[in-house]
Amino acid sequence: MAEFKDKVALVTGASRGIGRAVAIELASRGVFVVVNYAQNEAAAREVLFTIENSGGKGEIRHFDVANTTVVQDEIGKIGEQFGGLHILVNNAGITKDGLIVRMKEEDWDMVLSVDLKGVFNCTRAAAKIMMKQRYGRIINISSIIGEMGNSGQVNYSAAKAGIIGFTKSAAKELGSRGITVNAVSPGFIETDMTRNLPENIRNKYVEGIPIGRFGNPEDVAKVVAFLSSDDASYITGEVVRVNGGLYT
Repeated sequence: MAEFKDKVALVTGASRGIGRAVAIELASRGVFVVVNYAQNEAAAREVLFTIENSGGKGEIRHFDVANTTVVQDEIGKIGEQFGGLHILVNNAGITKDGLIVRMKEEDWDMVLSVDLKGVFNCTRAAAKIMMKQRYGRIINISSIIGEMGNSGQVNYSAAKAGIIGFTKSAAKELGSRGITVNAVSPGFIETDMTRNLPENIRNKYVEGIPIGRFGNPEDVAKVVAFLSSDDASYITGEVVRVNGGLYT
């Protein structure tokens, strides 16, 4: 698509799940996609193979979004190497579930560090490039759990709720520079995180979803692609829910 010609995107945590679908969707529209991963190089290479096999372009880039110094260095290199950075999708996230009275401090710290601080690290580094361009699209992946909470996930819920507040504040700061900042809040999506749910728990969740099924990563990816486009140029500071009507 012409509007995405010469655009460069960084998708964090793009080796699987929603991040993988987003990377493939953006590449299918003509975006050069930097596929970030933290651990699974083989999976990241598979995503890049899928992109290139379909006529798209990209590369893989290994770094931990929680590492402030590395993030600044890597995103700076991306901007220099490809002549800019136009789209940032903050998707990287982990879970370390447990009841609050039993949760280890390191499990709290780790989830907040990756899921929330990672969004700060990447946004701050990318915003410096985008401000000079006077153009940018930043999309942060939150979660329905950040809006409604969930037993055993106080750390994940806090991080995803924090992303919503972060998004609204960053949108106010960056809007005058031609940068939009939005969040997408997926409901229950078919990913590694939900695939292992016990069948009785899955059925209980599905009963509460008006559409009657879990979503697919592609359902989220298409919304991210829209928010990355010029059609969404007057949308910023918003939280777009992709949850089949579960949280209405």
